[in-house]
Amino acid sequence: MAHEVETMAYAGEVPWHGLGVPVSNDLTPAQMMKKAGLDWTVDQIDSYATLPNGKKVATGMKALVRSSDDKVLTNIGQIWNPVQNEQAFEFFSEYVLAGDMEMHTAGSLKGGQMVWALAKVKESFDLFGGDTVESYLLFSNPHLYGKSIDIRFTPIRVVCNNTLSLSLDQEAQRSVKVGHRVEFNSKEVKKALGIASDKLKTYKEMAEFLGSKRYNLDSLIEYYNTVYPRTADKRVQNKSLSMETLSKNAIACYDALEQQPGAKYAEGSWWQAFNSVTYVTDHLQGRNSDNRLYSSWFGGNQIKKRNALNTALKFAEVA
Repeated sequence: MAHEVETMAYAGEVPWHGLGVPVSNDLTPAQMMKKAGLDWTVDQIDSYATLPNGKKVATGMKALVRSSDDKVLTNIGQIWNPVQNEQAFEFFSEYVLAGDMEMHTAGSLKGGQMVWALAKVKESFDLFGGDTVESYLLFSNPHLYGKSIDIRFTPIRVVCNNTLSLSLDQEAQRSVKVGHRVEFNSKEVKKALGIASDKLKTYKEMAEFLGSKRYNLDSLIEYYNTVYPRTADKRVQNKSLSMETLSKNAIACYDALEQQPGAKYAEGSWWQAFNSVTYVTDHLQGRNSDNRLYSSWFGGNQIKKRNALNTALKFAEVA
């Protein structure tokens, strides 16, 4: 298995990144946690430094140690409130019990430093005669200093398994983040997240708006140049775009525009243009599939897709 993903379990079809072990879609959150190899805890252990004379002295820091193999995951300060994996999966229990969600994937990235659980919300919508978008709830539980717990609703475009951005603008409530300096309160987080159906309805309206507005070649090139700015040392000349020089990633988006899965839906619209970016970030960029998985959900590509969506909306508004 590639180096980013340590353990993983998934329900349904093989994920686009091809990683993990298959499970049924009727598992409880606790069962999914165990199948994904996440039934371990973390403990805070005092950290010591060994002096040249062999004497050990306390550093004033602590080490976060995994119970299953005594692996040190990170060094932390004196004030740290870990969320155990069991707590993270328990977050989904009332939703799954009520029949509103089902566990979808779960796993460990970066040697246990990032644990995630993804549940499928039993709501979806169709666009443009068959372009289906489903909603998921993602809980990322980092055992890493400097990283916050992040819970968010995430739309996924079924035809290409692109993970989309939920926000309509920078002020939209996309997720709830909780730092480790405070106690995790699941009730408050659920209250802050609100209702998934309301967010999905808003996203559908946004997608329909993008699908109703058409780009031209000049605006499309300007869009790609905005999302992937050109630099002096990274320019690629595309034969079909002899009038314009684009960055390597922008060229990849342009080439994927009509080749990406689902290209037939709202063809020639800003919905198609936006999804060419999500397709490239989720399926083409990065060293390998699990590297793309991490970046898509937690790293730079998450931000890239959010910016691509906001930029597409701005272009659509003046189309």
